[in-house]
Amino acid sequence: MSGVGPVEPGEGTRVRIASPAPRPRRGPLAQHFERHRRAALGVLLTTAVLAGSGYLYVTRPRPEPPPPPLHPNQVTAVAYLNPRAAEAGTDRRSFSFDVEMTVESDHPVTVVRISQPYAGLSVSSSPRTPFRTKAGSPRKITITTRVTECGKVPRNVGLPFLDVTLRNTRAIQNHSFILGSRYAQDLSRALQVACSNGLG
Repeated sequence: MSGVGPVEPGEGTRVRIASPAPRPRRGPLAQHFERHRRAALGVLLTTAVLAGSGYLYVTRPRPEPPPPPLHPNQVTAVAYLNPRAAEAGTDRRSFSFDVEMTVESDHPVTVVRISQPYAGLSVSSSPRTPFRTKAGSPRKITITTRVTECGKVPRNVGLPFLDVTLRNTRAIQNHSFILGSRYAQDLSRALQVACSNGLG
């Protein structure tokens, strides 16, 4: 025999083909999976998609929170309008005047308290405090000052101001509003009338 190649069987011999190894016996769970393989793969795929979506939702960028509102004294203005004419028979120790309050903000401001810096004066307002002002809507307020003790009020007021306590969702603040020279003149005149002729 010469040449290279596989050995061929001779006459009368048979080629024995090895039978495949017996399959290992499968348990009931494997048999069940084999029967429902497509459904199980669908469930696994759905679970993976939902888990990925959940991860993306949880790790998504958060929108920036809206900025907090400004402090109430930064958005509130008070302007002196005019003195109110005294009615006949009214107390000469009282002086009433109107102011207009405006709030330039999306958030309302509450007026908690209104006062004067002078110990000899008491102050009341209409509407009575506390009251809320609407954003962007001017509000007219009537303020009445009453002389309680002439010795504790100046005869000639130079630059009077109105102390107002304001509150919004950001803060509560005390602020002094200067109402201008016309208010100073009207208040000085009213104090002179209130404390003249031996009153107080």
